[in-house]
Amino acid sequence: MSPTEQFLLFSAFKIVGVIAILMPMIAYSVVAERRISAFIQDRIGPNRVGPFGLLQPLADGIKFILKEDFTPAHVRKAYFWLAPAITMVPAFLTIAVIPFGSMIGEQKMVIADLNVGILYTFGIVSLGVYGIVLAGYASNSKYPFLGGIRSSAQMISYEIAMGLSVIPVFLMVGDLNLTKVVEYQSGGAWLIFQQPISFFIFLVAAFAETNRLPFDMPESETELVGGYHTEYSSMKFALFFLGEYANMIAASAMMVTLFLGGWSLPFFGLDHAAGSVGVGILHILIFLGKVGFFLVGFIWVRWMWPRFRYDQLMHLGWERLLPAGLVNIFLYSVWLWLRS
Repeated sequence: MSPTEQFLLFSAFKIVGVIAILMPMIAYSVVAERRISAFIQDRIGPNRVGPFGLLQPLADGIKFILKEDFTPAHVRKAYFWLAPAITMVPAFLTIAVIPFGSMIGEQKMVIADLNVGILYTFGIVSLGVYGIVLAGYASNSKYPFLGGIRSSAQMISYEIAMGLSVIPVFLMVGDLNLTKVVEYQSGGAWLIFQQPISFFIFLVAAFAETNRLPFDMPESETELVGGYHTEYSSMKFALFFLGEYANMIAASAMMVTLFLGGWSLPFFGLDHAAGSVGVGILHILIFLGKVGFFLVGFIWVRWMWPRFRYDQLMHLGWERLLPAGLVNIFLYSVWLWLRS
């Protein structure tokens, strides 16, 4: 096989493997949310479908597929059908550049090892808002429209703070390649300890970007019925929720890559022992374990914190996180200049 054919073949294997892991993670994140919320509220969660309720995602999927796919007559149909797909796709495109492992043989465990991986992720993440805005606009109804307006303002506001938070990271690493960011942290030099302010800003902005409590103003069931997806049903309705959990996984994977060392795990001598199949698989499991830690955090916060008022949400984004991000960049730049 030619080098091009080998590249295409192994890329196809990695794409299939990532999707085969990502889709069950999305499905069982829903189950985890329902079980954790039941535990917090001292009640019983889903436990009837399969042992310990582990087949609940299959039952939910069949339910969504069999429900009538109803399109109201008053909607703008082309945009109405397009919006759920636009909500789902950016999370998958973001996952494509995240190194989920080290090496297995001569193959890097990343689908697309881009030199500008950080810039690419922010470019793709910014597209996610279009799906929600289109859903609100295309529904031609007041509640979805208000949800779409809230979402556009919220996500644009917190994208700025999120972008500012990673500038000190690539100033320290000296590279925009996400694999190089992980390699810089191998051996225990995790950036969460060197850049705690950047991590905190990124974490808060990630909650806002994924529309999770305490930032779920675009849905806001008690005020907007269901927000931007009020008029949706069947699989189009399901795609919005799949997109939300896919975005949670993508945001968690970005935080693991940028601040928690990615697939690296110090103190066990595994950070530089890449190449063998066993160590490569272990690195992937380490990465997935760290992602799972953040997913549990997303779920826990949802069921423990109240929702912000909208003015509080905007005040936090523009008058707290944005200045904090700018000051963080300035102080770190001065520190680098003095050290050089």
